[in-house]
Amino acid sequence: MVNSRRLNYILRLLLVFLGMNLIWYVAYVLVNHPMLPSPLGVYLAMGQLGGRELVLNVGYSLMRVFAGVLLALILGLLIGLLMGRSALWNKLLDPVVYLTYPVPKIALLPVVMLFFGLGETSKILMIMLILLFQIIISVRDGIKAIPANTYDVLTSIGAGKGEKFWHVTLPGALSVILSTIRVSLGTAISVLFFTEIYGTEHGMGFFIMDAWLRLDYPQMYAGILLFSLVGFLLFLLVDLLDYRFMKWRR
Repeated sequence: MVNSRRLNYILRLLLVFLGMNLIWYVAYVLVNHPMLPSPLGVYLAMGQLGGRELVLNVGYSLMRVFAGVLLALILGLLIGLLMGRSALWNKLLDPVVYLTYPVPKIALLPVVMLFFGLGETSKILMIMLILLFQIIISVRDGIKAIPANTYDVLTSIGAGKGEKFWHVTLPGALSVILSTIRVSLGTAISVLFFTEIYGTEHGMGFFIMDAWLRLDYPQMYAGILLFSLVGFLLFLLVDLLDYRFMKWRR
């Protein structure tokens, strides 16, 4: 049953992939301009990328995304747990979160770069800022949604605070964390592209802009495809974590 579902999922992905390439080829024929190369030309350009260049650019981008997500998870989980389990802390921090959450984080890019420079710190901080407030709100709401009698059952069998956290609070928070990350990854990758334009010689954003400036359109599109592949793999990773830790939802 599980293998059949996986096979159907893979077949759907292949069909969508082929359909997108067909639309791309039709657009290539209609436009008939070097700025839109054929799918085959782009895939050939991908094949011509050196292994070291590919590993460096993809590796740097992944490192920045993972570091930003990890920071956002640590801070967001701690603050969200505090707000979800304590009415006092929720009253104190709720106005702060709601006043700062609507601020467009991409607009803070120049400010972050002024304070932290053009290096890795500013890139990682921008990704963290994109995810942090969404995680805080999701974790807080997820914990508040846990029925109080769930804790009463554990209390009646003598469970301590650690066991209550591990068996009730964390699963309730983890569910909304994974959903939030899945939604936010697209935005985080978009921000990563902007941050990699400045102050770096590695990363998929740098690679794409460098190819564009050199008018090397096949390599530019190859970089866009690789960047999309990075995002796709991250989505799959979140799905694997969901499958591994959220079995109780199935």
